[in-house]
Amino acid sequence: MFGSMPEFRAWFTERQQAHTYRVTPVPLDRLDGWEADPAEGLIRHRTGRFFTVEGLEVSTGHGEGSSWAQPIINQPESGILGILVKRIEGVPHYLLQAKMEPGNVNTLQLSPTVQATHSNYTRVHRGTAVPYLEHFLAPRRGKVVFDALQSEQGAWFLQKRNRNMIVEVDEEIPVLDRFCWLTREQIGELLRHDNLVNMDTRTVLAGLPLPARPDEPAAHTTAEVLSWFTEAKAGRRLERSRVRLDSMKDWALEDGRITHGSGRYFSVIGVDVEAGDREVTRWSQPMIAPVGRGLIGFLTRTVQGVRHLLVQACTEAGTRDVVEVGPTVRCNPGNFDPEPSASRPRFLDHVLSAPPSRIRLDVIHSEEGGRFYRAENRYVVVEADEDLPDEAPDGFLWVTVAQLSELVLHGNVVTVEARNLLASLRFIA
Repeated sequence: MFGSMPEFRAWFTERQQAHTYRVTPVPLDRLDGWEADPAEGLIRHRTGRFFTVEGLEVSTGHGEGSSWAQPIINQPESGILGILVKRIEGVPHYLLQAKMEPGNVNTLQLSPTVQATHSNYTRVHRGTAVPYLEHFLAPRRGKVVFDALQSEQGAWFLQKRNRNMIVEVDEEIPVLDRFCWLTREQIGELLRHDNLVNMDTRTVLAGLPLPARPDEPAAHTTAEVLSWFTEAKAGRRLERSRVRLDSMKDWALEDGRITHGSGRYFSVIGVDVEAGDREVTRWSQPMIAPVGRGLIGFLTRTVQGVRHLLVQACTEAGTRDVVEVGPTVRCNPGNFDPEPSASRPRFLDHVLSAPPSRIRLDVIHSEEGGRFYRAENRYVVVEADEDLPDEAPDGFLWVTVAQLSELVLHGNVVTVEARNLLASLRFIA
């Protein structure tokens, strides 16, 4: 528990200096414990656990560029992302940890109380036990505030989801060295800083229930929002088929990594890792390394005195149920030619050209550092231009912050990018 931000900064600096971390890119064929399976044409761990890197052919039938091939991570097991909350002197505090992930831009970031895959917490890797796990597995110690299976990045994960949980406790909790209690206000302050609060923390915090607002006016009723979402799922299609990594169109293994012929999108690379404070202190693994920084943005406007966000129906290669509710814009601008075209994301230029007077939130956050290497997105909330029509175009809808927060509670409805931006918006505003 910190009385001021300088106290937190001193603690965090101490944690950064407490252990040695080393992440070294290596060719995929030199990864210890990993192998290219010649029969199935994928990359897997020798135990058959953790995850595989596979080739996928995708067809959506939705606009230009609706068919493509790509590598994707297949990690069918669900992990736990859990945050403990406790009232200290009447004020809710959240237990977070300073955790190293191999893909983090700045090595150490604030993670949930528990951030562990099923293989991790069942100790397939023969590492040390995961602290505080007993509060999140039945029969758990504490009261469940939020519990939902949530999707992760559909562009890079095949149907991946994790269990997001918030559990409130009354008992005294011993605070281990790399853990700390933070208030909502302190977390909001830290979310203003680039690459400090990690993706897993942000997605869990998006599930914190809002106080009931039964009389809040909205552009659409909750029934209309759900009908829009259902219609989008019913009207879209998503066809996928596995292919060998060495037979994917436009992709090739060169210099020990898998890259796209255009130089865009992302690569699959290998890394060797040393981390003195992890359950396992040395390991190797493949990772996805994006080319350039992405952009995640909400357009916002006030309707009847209430903030609304423009969401869209999103379909990605790894989406579990065809469609999820995503932000107004989610892409890497560098993957698209600057000239207007049918494939250029709608509202991208509206967000990129917004003057400072219309920007309500603008921060750089890292994505999941356990599987993605130095993946960053610029998260922005932009006030819509007055010239923007009131009626949302096909595939988009104006919803309130409360309505989007309610959708998060159900799991596998709102994309991880939208949840991350929503958490920043709710905790900072």
